[in-house]
Amino acid sequence: MFTSLVRALSTFAIFGLALAMLPTADLRADLVWTPQSGWKSEGGVLAGVLPEPDRNALDSMNKARADEERGNRSAAMSRYEGVAKKYPNSVYASEALFRAAHIRYLRRQYVKAFDSFQDVVSKYPNSPHFNQIIGEQYRLANDLLDGKRPRYFGWIPGFKNRSKGIEFFEKIVETAPHSEYAPLSLMNVARGHQKLGQPDEAIDALDRMINDYQQSLLAPDAYLKLAQTHASLVQGPAYDQASTQQAITYYQDFLILFPADSHVPEVSTGLAGVRKTFAESKITIGDFYFYKRDNFKAARVLYNEAITSYPDSAVAEVARQRLAAVEKTETKAKAAALPPAPPIPRPKPKRSFWLF
Repeated sequence: MFTSLVRALSTFAIFGLALAMLPTADLRADLVWTPQSGWKSEGGVLAGVLPEPDRNALDSMNKARADEERGNRSAAMSRYEGVAKKYPNSVYASEALFRAAHIRYLRRQYVKAFDSFQDVVSKYPNSPHFNQIIGEQYRLANDLLDGKRPRYFGWIPGFKNRSKGIEFFEKIVETAPHSEYAPLSLMNVARGHQKLGQPDEAIDALDRMINDYQQSLLAPDAYLKLAQTHASLVQGPAYDQASTQQAITYYQDFLILFPADSHVPEVSTGLAGVRKTFAESKITIGDFYFYKRDNFKAARVLYNEAITSYPDSAVAEVARQRLAAVEKTETKAKAAALPPAPPIPRPKPKRSFWLF
């Protein structure tokens, strides 16, 4: 009797040690639902071995899925959320929360759906639905950014909320920075800020995109959008040219980094436009010093900068004409500034005196 007990305990200890040495993925049973058998666990070493909380949750899970199959989403959602709340440590908890979030998304309860999805990845990071959840969150955020109206309680139309879509995209980047959705989300953050008339925030998102995801297939688009966004801030030759210079930099970087990209013609056209504006700004300032201040030295410097910034252009030709005018005017000014020449002395005529 004693020998049999020791043998049984030894076998149990060895089995327990073997379980401890197995990877977590081998221990977790996948949840599978079929209309015939309902929910059951398959695929893990503990498949079919359910503790009491899981057995208690199973009945609610089956009823919830039956409601879902009948199209009674509201009842199914309530049952799933009840399982997640009452049995948070059961094998069904993450599945229940995931399905409840999915139903909320279908009901266009966007904020609650996103928060429920986020609860799954936060509380159950090993959920097999992780990638699927990030994809659902991405589509949800995109719906909001495109102007779809949420529905309160699943049927009352709400207001458009593009700002919330931007917030959700930022959360995706934070939650899954190494996923394929992260660079896509940053591009959408930039798109959302542009829709809301917030170019500085759009530039920040695009800048993070090209710095954090340089190898992404979206990098060329990010460079192009950065250049175009900076170019959109240019008000003309008579204004500050900081945005013009930034646009020139990103257009040039694009041509250097992606010479075979299909957008090269578009980039070349955009680059020519901002270079023209920049050169014209130099002429505008040069004209001020030339015509308003008679500062020939400053005007000459600025006209030369116009030529250097865009040498093979009509603007450069105008600058060369201005330089010639500066030389001509300066020469005349110097001549006019010379003191008058002293008069040439003439001999006094001799006077003759006649005696009568």
